[in-house]
Amino acid sequence: MAAKIIDGKAIANKIRISLKEDIERLSRERGFVPGLAVILVGKDPASQIYVRNKEKACKEIGIESRVIYMDENVSQDVLLQEIDKLNNDKDIHGILVQLPLPNHIDPEAVISAIDPKKDVDGFHPLTTGKLFVGQKGFEPCTPKGIITLIKETGQDIAGKHAVVIGRSNIVGKPVSIMLLRENATVTICHSKTKNLKEIAKNADILVVAMGRPESIDDQYIKDGAIVIDVGTTRVDGKLKGDVVFD
Repeated sequence: MAAKIIDGKAIANKIRISLKEDIERLSRERGFVPGLAVILVGKDPASQIYVRNKEKACKEIGIESRVIYMDENVSQDVLLQEIDKLNNDKDIHGILVQLPLPNHIDPEAVISAIDPKKDVDGFHPLTTGKLFVGQKGFEPCTPKGIITLIKETGQDIAGKHAVVIGRSNIVGKPVSIMLLRENATVTICHSKTKNLKEIAKNADILVVAMGRPESIDDQYIKDGAIVIDVGTTRVDGKLKGDVVFD
């Protein structure tokens, strides 16, 4: 069976056009302009690219973007004070702290300091708790994107066997819950899983989020399966996924 590539860029563009229309209507009818604040600590090259892309996307669709740059040696207390200011800023409706943070800052303390009503990354313990029990709230971006990509194939998730390789709090765990919510039968695999190849080979939907470049080849993939590769690792200056693309 010939492989069919899911065009993520085309899907993203369609979503942005729809969002731009929604924001223009909100501004016209209610005088409301959503505001996103992004905090970047340090000068990690990958993080700088992510933040620039977010800022560009905001401007394209009409979201007010505020980027706050902080020195890599900033104290945790000063960072928490900045988050508290944003929590109380009526013009800011979403707060995003770009990860990873420097080693001297506790990411859990920072994430927990964000007002859950502004937690657009979906990482706050209250937000993740709502996701787990099925209550409405912010959903983490990457897992939500994964579900969107799968649905864009036109195939129904319900009843499918979904295998997720990876159990991180950012991707593996939340996407497993979201697949379960879509009525898939979900198997979570990780570094201690035995017979990984056999389990993956039985997947109708395979989501790979290991952080180990080109670890999954066609021996792990059933003919006709939907494969979503979440891996992003730089090897010799090039971005590699967890799945052997060819």
